[in-house]
Amino acid sequence: MDTIVVGAGIAGITAARLLHAAGQRVVVLEARDRVGGRIWTDRTAGFPVDRGASWIHGLTGNPLTGVVAALEMETHEFTVGSFQAAGRPIADYDESRRLLDHEAARRWAGDVDTADALLERIVAASGPGESYATVAERALAATGWEPRRADRVRAFYRHRTEEQCGAEAEQVAAHALDEDAVEGDEVIFPGGYDVLPRALAQGLDVRLGRTVTAVGRTAAGVRVDTEDESFEAARAIVTVPLGVLKAGAIEFTPALPGAVAGPIARLGMGVFNKVFLQFPGRFWQDAVYAIRRHGRAGFPWHSWYDVSAVSGKPMLLTFAGGAWGREIERKTDEEVVSSVLAALREIHGDSVPEPVAHWITRWGNDPHALGSYSYVAVGSSHDDHDALAEPVDGVLHFAGEATCGREPATVHGALQSGHRAAERILGSRLCLTELTRGVTPVR
Repeated sequence: MDTIVVGAGIAGITAARLLHAAGQRVVVLEARDRVGGRIWTDRTAGFPVDRGASWIHGLTGNPLTGVVAALEMETHEFTVGSFQAAGRPIADYDESRRLLDHEAARRWAGDVDTADALLERIVAASGPGESYATVAERALAATGWEPRRADRVRAFYRHRTEEQCGAEAEQVAAHALDEDAVEGDEVIFPGGYDVLPRALAQGLDVRLGRTVTAVGRTAAGVRVDTEDESFEAARAIVTVPLGVLKAGAIEFTPALPGAVAGPIARLGMGVFNKVFLQFPGRFWQDAVYAIRRHGRAGFPWHSWYDVSAVSGKPMLLTFAGGAWGREIERKTDEEVVSSVLAALREIHGDSVPEPVAHWITRWGNDPHALGSYSYVAVGSSHDDHDALAEPVDGVLHFAGEATCGREPATVHGALQSGHRAAERILGSRLCLTELTRGVTPVR
């Protein structure tokens, strides 16, 4: 065996496919009963519900754009970019639950732009141990705004870190969102995102239901142990989520060097959960992307996205990130749904019916993920993402979104990391067109 890939998420499948195309003997070991990892499309309702990744974040210059086109995947434009303040039709409600008119919404978006310009300069001058909360407060203080006006932007910043990092602003490093930019439109997938990993896994030796417990480095290469079997190869690529690495679920022998173990310890693993509600009919405004509550009224639920275009049914999606995301994992489905409905009814009153179906994710409780995606925690830096990917003793490689310093917490970041690992193993540049060569589109 040439290479063992641990994990059949997009990073693992990308690396395995490129190595396989280059003539290597590759086996992929996956703990789940499916490929895709944190790309997970639930089809039990007769239409796709993406419980994990949903978007391509920015089509411009994105390696996923060409891959998706080659696989003939259906897309639907749904640009929300970086938890944006404006730019798309959003129904904004103030603290008294009154809909902002066009001029009020314009002023609100202008306030975010003003504060962001201040924040950018303050972040650039911040120290390595400062949090996003600290620099955000500094920027808001510099505006001189009255409390309610500042509260709206403060709440926006807190929701931004919850969504982008799955963590609280106090946990996130001041520089954590430096890479947080979206170029071009964003799209979602009416046919489900899992079409991507299922298509790319064609022809690969993927062993499902194999939970890796140990990876040993030897003079001959590597030995990878599952609960029932052992595999030996010249090298291994470990692509499990950062949460699994942080939990020590895989024993590495010898122990990982500090250059890799350090980033694992310092980087954070966020929790960002989804709540989908399918309704018997539409009660919200036509032609809006999202419903949003401002200021202190926007806790714990603040935004609902109209994802009816995917399901073909009247459906809203809301999110729970950071501490609230972890808290809902301890609640029953009924408690979570009731809480979301109560917030919606504060805006739309009795016009909000009982949902006919719901879907709730709990990524923090998932033993094969232990979180949703990585983030730059206070005390870490973007360099830690890339340091985590440095080869160990020439035989052990790491890949996955947490190892991509430019685009962490994204599917395209995971894809790029798998591409990088394959190139390092082969010692040559690889064209991504090889990824889809000979692949039959999946429906």
